[in-house]
Amino acid sequence: MAKIVLIEPTELYNILNQQTVYPCLSDQNFLLLLDARNKAEYDESHVVTAKRAPLDEDGNYKVPYDAELECKTHVIVYDSNCRSLREKNSAVYCASVMANSGSKNPVKILRGGYEDFSAMYPFLRTQKILYMPQEYDSIQTFPCEVLPGIMYIGSSKQAHDKFIHKELKIRAHINLSHEKDMFFSESNTDTYLHVPIDDTDDADFTSYIDKIVSFIDTNRNELRTILVWSSNGISRSAAACILYLMSYYKWPMRDAWRHMRSCKFMIRPNRGLVKQLAKFEEKHLGKQITDIEDPNY
Repeated sequence: MAKIVLIEPTELYNILNQQTVYPCLSDQNFLLLLDARNKAEYDESHVVTAKRAPLDEDGNYKVPYDAELECKTHVIVYDSNCRSLREKNSAVYCASVMANSGSKNPVKILRGGYEDFSAMYPFLRTQKILYMPQEYDSIQTFPCEVLPGIMYIGSSKQAHDKFIHKELKIRAHINLSHEKDMFFSESNTDTYLHVPIDDTDDADFTSYIDKIVSFIDTNRNELRTILVWSSNGISRSAAACILYLMSYYKWPMRDAWRHMRSCKFMIRPNRGLVKQLAKFEEKHLGKQITDIEDPNY
């Protein structure tokens, strides 16, 4: 039997917004998202791509038709407002069936259920029930959430999307590319920081470390939501986010890296950035903790 665990709304948000060339949701083995509320609640609105958890003729939950649980990377269940695994509610009952029916990974229950998730991310609510394969390919993805409601990591395309800015209430940018920013002016140093480095091993990231940390600190204090972005949102922007986590929480690089990988699965800062982050770790914490030669760091 697979384990059953609670997850926070931000984890489901990030899972829904993973992307390579296409949204990860276009891989039918990536996510099985089940809504364990009643039909009227589901029909009124539900989380994007969620399927209503099916019932047998006796009213018991069953595995959806053609859902091969052993192939699913993520199996997530939610009801209206589950808060604990000790509750005897529809989410727990449904998750137990999935855990006992072949899920190879832990079955996750959304803490706070649909009520909390839809309040935090109303733009991920829908009434749409059926998706064609090409529709999964074109689902809009949002920047991943690094610090809930505070800092996001995204790509150039996302940074220039008006809808994303409106829904996430983005109020500040760190642009780690040579591209122009359509929302912020370089003259407004309170809300815009440009770090014009290339995604190459010899790029000088170190010279910008103090500016990046200070910029994020200032905007956090002013309660501005920050988007950290680069061309693809996986290398330079990831390095900046890892840097800030190391600085603010005094985490070694390996812990900041793991947190970033849990937020955005596809990050991969180039080797030159990793070496500069390792030097920052040694300076900031007084010793080197992360072995960057270890592939598991």
